[in-house]
Amino acid sequence: MRRAFSFSSESMKPTDVHVVVIGAGPYGLAAAAHLRAARVETAVFGRVMEFWKNQMPAGMLLRSRWDASHIAAPVGLTLNEYYEAAGLEQEKQVSLEKFIDYGAWFQRVAVPELDPRRVVRVEKAAEGFQLLLEDGSAFRSRHVVVAAGIGSFAYRPATFDDAPPHLVSHSADHCNFRGFEAKAVIVVGGGQSAIESAALLHENGAEVELIARAPSIRWLHRREILNHERNPFRRLLFHPTDVGPPFLTQISARPEWFQCIPAPWRPWFAHRCIRPAGAAWLKPRLAPVKITVGTAIVSVEPSADRLSVNLNDGSKRCIDHVLLATGYRVDISRYPFLGPELIESIRCINGYPDLSLGFESSVPGLHFLGAPAAWNFGPLMRFVSGTAYSARALTRFVIFQSSVPSRARPLARGKVAP
Repeated sequence: MRRAFSFSSESMKPTDVHVVVIGAGPYGLAAAAHLRAARVETAVFGRVMEFWKNQMPAGMLLRSRWDASHIAAPVGLTLNEYYEAAGLEQEKQVSLEKFIDYGAWFQRVAVPELDPRRVVRVEKAAEGFQLLLEDGSAFRSRHVVVAAGIGSFAYRPATFDDAPPHLVSHSADHCNFRGFEAKAVIVVGGGQSAIESAALLHENGAEVELIARAPSIRWLHRREILNHERNPFRRLLFHPTDVGPPFLTQISARPEWFQCIPAPWRPWFAHRCIRPAGAAWLKPRLAPVKITVGTAIVSVEPSADRLSVNLNDGSKRCIDHVLLATGYRVDISRYPFLGPELIESIRCINGYPDLSLGFESSVPGLHFLGAPAAWNFGPLMRFVSGTAYSARALTRFVIFQSSVPSRARPLARGKVAP
């Protein structure tokens, strides 16, 4: 339930700022770094890399290649520079812990004025927006950039609605799996998160079974061969952003090309680029884990501290826990800081905001970065490598809007900034 907030308190003294960025993950940090470099007055609210710290399991390795894991800055601040500054040697796969440290280093260098207070409400105001912070202070802003990540969008199938959280949880509920030693656990899903969670649970002493609807687990070992640095066709087959299979990566890396795809075909294209799969280097770690494919859980029956699980093949399991690695489904109405009236005024498509130039929604001045932008800008927006395009496009748009009188500002929609 949303709390009711009021901005009418006389004790509140709103502070004006041109742009407010909500979120301090890769997208929020990249946007803030570009805006600051362009001398745009910007306030950034959030806890640095919070989702990565609190809702991803310790020991995880990034699936994206090294070149696709840089947080975008106007100049430099790549993973290479962080590793050099920290005295580290470059690794084939970047660990979650190193990437979190990289994000914190990026923030200290590029966005030193980060404010850790939470934004608890955003409302439309006469000239832009008014924001209420957790300590009761308020800000007025012409632009609000929502880069709050996917933590609010964890998808839990209805089958598990009546199961208590100590028996069924989502992968986003855990920052480590140390409490699962000697427990029987089913992991639901067939993507990278499910596969790696199963491996980590096993390595933490759990008895694990991975259950997936797909007829088999897809492994991305072929990409490693095609994308080898000695392959002369490497740059033709793959774009460095590393989102999608051969050739399709060239389209996903360019949102303006993605928007040329007829609307009915875009969901197929997006799915083809990000369909569930596991990185080849995970395969040996999954060898001790039981894998059941082509199967789904149809019902669960809680009983004290155990869970009876019924599968669609007629078999049953009696276990200690089900871990749902079932991904995320964007629905911006689940962002708790967006006021009801504001939500109602945002034109959405299947939970995604309908965005135009500069990642602006149907509410002028309200922008969305990251996964919520994927409907209009393609699957690139679900990955760190999308920070470069989005930060540049947003900054260009804000600067342009600031230089044009309000009555003369264009209302064009449906195209991407060059």
